[in-house]
Amino acid sequence: MKRRIGILTSGGDCPGLNATIRGVAKACYEKFGEDVEIVGIEDGYFGLINNMCKEMKQSDFSGILTTGGTIFGTKRTPFKKMQVIEEDNVDKVKAMKATYKKQKLDCLLTLGGNGTHKTANLLSTEGLNVIGLPKTIDNDIWGTSVTFGFHTAVDTATDVIDRLHSTANSHGRILVAEIMGNKAGWLTLYAGIAGGADMIVIPEIPYDIEKLAEACEKREQKGFSIMAVAEGAFDKTEAKMKKKERAKFRAEQGISTATSRIASQIEQLTGRETRVCVPGHMLRGGSPSAYDRVLATKFGVRAAELISKDKYGYAVAMINEKVSENPLEEVAGKTKFVPADDQMVKTAKEIGIVFGD
Repeated sequence: MKRRIGILTSGGDCPGLNATIRGVAKACYEKFGEDVEIVGIEDGYFGLINNMCKEMKQSDFSGILTTGGTIFGTKRTPFKKMQVIEEDNVDKVKAMKATYKKQKLDCLLTLGGNGTHKTANLLSTEGLNVIGLPKTIDNDIWGTSVTFGFHTAVDTATDVIDRLHSTANSHGRILVAEIMGNKAGWLTLYAGIAGGADMIVIPEIPYDIEKLAEACEKREQKGFSIMAVAEGAFDKTEAKMKKKERAKFRAEQGISTATSRIASQIEQLTGRETRVCVPGHMLRGGSPSAYDRVLATKFGVRAAELISKDKYGYAVAMINEKVSENPLEEVAGKTKFVPADDQMVKTAKEIGIVFGD
């Protein structure tokens, strides 16, 4: 039985996308031999909408295990606009189904995060054979203990924090590292602990600026302080607001980012020079770590197994330290937040790291 498989990568890029693509391809060629054809879809769902497809050769998947980014390219196509017909008059769902049919696909693999999973589930309910693979440096996909790309980003963010120690010590400064994580603080939490941060600020634990300032003052005898802040952090006052109210409040206050505001307030309250470091997209770039190469390969192999069983409408996941899968409908649209009583939070607090709560 011949199988024709479409693969796309959607949303933000991260280390391990190519490793996962390779894992899927190699496993499929191993399982199905000449009875498999793989179609690469450019620029995520945008490419699926616009039929930007290329039939791949087996050699196309060689040499990409260690390469960052994605050989297919990626693009953000927000889920909230998927069922909205905009000025171009394109019915996106209808167009994606048409491409699937034109390309004579037997299934579609979608590598991405929460938004990607929501669209994957939508296509599944529309009758397409879809399998999702969990990609994000934020590690915030519901139902899986880990996503590929996360551990590499932790390594990179940890290296950033490591490098701040010497310059903070040299100048006797307070240095604030802004780490990606708009909704969930997993990356900041792990990197903060691994990098020896004195304070960690994440969205799930709203902060009191007075407590953060007090922690900095207590460390004055050490000469410097390191604070890891998730980009989506907010204080206890903002925690009582809805998302739109919070955005309006920040606009009225002239707040550009949570990190810059924290640094400014800390400097005012302590009188200590406080600087911000934003590694930004460096956290997404580069070669995947050994951990992520292995994880990506395992996830890719699992996807091939699901294809061999014609088991669709699922998202590959790590569950209880075993590679498995969840129904797409159960995980799409759900975010995995850091529980306030998470073991990692407890571990951090046990060694004196301050969260400002």
